Amino acid sequence: MVYLTILLPLLGAIIAWIIPDNRMRPVILPVIALPHLGLTSYLLATDSVPSNGGWIWLDPLGKITLLGISVLFAVCAVYAVGYLAYRQERSNRVLCLGLLVCLAAMSLVTLCQHLGLLWVAVETTTIAMAPLIYFNRNARSIEATWKYLLICSVGIALALLGLLFLAYATHVAHQDATLLLSELLVGAPEINRGWLHAAFIFLLVGYGSKMGLAPLHTWKPDAYGEAPGMVGALLAGGLVSCAFLAIIRVYQVCLASVVEVAFFQNVLIVLGLFSMGVAAVFMARQHDFKRMLAYSSVEHVGILAIGLGLGKGALFGVLFHLLNNGLTKGVLFLSSANLHRSYGGKTTDVVQGALTRIPWSGGLFLAGFIAITGSPPFSPFISEFSIVSSAFIEGRYWVGSLFILFLAIIFIGMSLTVLPMVMGTPRDDLPATDYKDRLLTVGPPFVTILIILWLGVWPPEALLQLLRDGAAMLEIRP
Repeated sequence: MVYLTILLPLLGAIIAWIIPDNRMRPVILPVIALPHLGLTSYLLATDSVPSNGGWIWLDPLGKITLLGISVLFAVCAVYAVGYLAYRQERSNRVLCLGLLVCLAAMSLVTLCQHLGLLWVAVETTTIAMAPLIYFNRNARSIEATWKYLLICSVGIALALLGLLFLAYATHVAHQDATLLLSELLVGAPEINRGWLHAAFIFLLVGYGSKMGLAPLHTWKPDAYGEAPGMVGALLAGGLVSCAFLAIIRVYQVCLASVVEVAFFQNVLIVLGLFSMGVAAVFMARQHDFKRMLAYSSVEHVGILAIGLGLGKGALFGVLFHLLNNGLTKGVLFLSSANLHRSYGGKTTDVVQGALTRIPWSGGLFLAGFIAITGSPPFSPFISEFSIVSSAFIEGRYWVGSLFILFLAIIFIGMSLTVLPMVMGTPRDDLPATDYKDRLLTVGPPFVTILIILWLGVWPPEALLQLLRDGAAMLEIRP
């Protein structure tokens, strides 16, 4: 059954390529996405066993990531039908094909127990997303696409070098060279420390560039700013989750090595705090609201890195935040795309008084801002509070203090951008556009914000148990 999560989107990609009608082709996205979500729900409720050879297995960490990806893609797929109805001047064949191929690749990432196959799946997501960033076919989008390809490809190449170092570390320890996770975990206490350190650094830099950790984030503002809304949502929520899962897999091996775990944890904490600091600086008075969302993504990948580095009580919050970040970014990017279509611009001097001009999209963007800044009663508040409280409980006062300081600065910076956009009166000199809030363009982000609210007020016990199981896999064992 797990293989259907890959084969179903690939079948949909073939069908989307064959369909000649530009208006009917986007319908294939929800037709594939909703059964994929149903299949994911079934897999979460059942116990899976490793495949022959152990290369494929949907463990709790993979289940959490697959759940977030599948829900986010289903939301974006339904939204795409309404959004692309406004974009009939462009062919959407490559867009629909790329989205479905990307879903297949992201699903494969969650199933991989072999680090080499995991690298191939992550690289596939990089290639599949590149043409989607170029959808608008202008000078800025081609620049964003090349910057994305260049930086992420260099990062992926460094990750490949890190995998070679990791395999060589087992060879130096007189073990059979392997990249199979189960075998690496068993042999980790004996593998060479120097080569393990080198592998971790190269893999963190490689996958960190894909994830968008500062200073490896420089492709994000351009790519997020120029990509269509649902592509930006999948970049911020889907591909970030895949890259973070890849880092988690490497981190599992580092934990299993037992000694010098503090080295790996401190590197993650420093990079995470640096990412939050960079986001705090560049988010202040940001006039392009889609670039603002890119820096918000830099902030939240920093939060994930900090939580993973803290370990212990923060691990539950990290995995919960992985879900929350993806869903909340879906609300923000989809509603921001509506604002862009309605106003014909994506800067704060153009977009003003959104609650008056398009109240549904303006209200959703405001709710998304409240949620992503960790305000109750939305679920990001729970995950962020779990991480920062763990820092103080473990005596890492400087980490917790900087965490709160950066959150406060970012909240103020985002407020100065978001509140003038949604409040006040729209400008009278703006040209009229054909966009109006309709069910297919506001329904998906509205349902998503309700899910975020539900998870913040009354999270289901099955999800909490899954998060606890995933956190248990990342605990240091004697």
